[in-house]
Amino acid sequence: MDLKIIGISALVNAALTIILSIIFFPLLFLGPLTGGFLSSYLSKGYEIYDKMDERDGMVVGAISGLIGGLLIGLLSIISIGDIGTAMGVISTGNILIDAYIIIQLSLIMSIVLGLVGGVIGVIVKK
Repeated sequence: MDLKIIGISALVNAALTIILSIIFFPLLFLGPLTGGFLSSYLSKGYEIYDKMDERDGMVVGAISGLIGGLLIGLLSIISIGDIGTAMGVISTGNILIDAYIIIQLSLIMSIVLGLVGGVIGVIVKK
């Protein structure tokens, strides 16, 4: 795995999600899709073999989504963009529980959509 590409894709994921949530909230799903797509499309494969299949794209996209989801969750906790406002609906009264729920939701969204983006990236690459 090329960790530089995965890291850059995770940053693109988080930045694009925050920017799109500010511009138009329903478009925030494009950030994780783009991050997963970039991580698998730009990846050169593994050491043993050069060809990537859909499963490899899923793994690379999910790892990118994991890192991007953590960044999105942390940025949401400090209320950057509209994600923090939208997550303000989830108010349990305890700040730690609210932060945990925000991070879990952003991780689930980002990992699943990054996984889908990784598969799309491998399909386009072929």
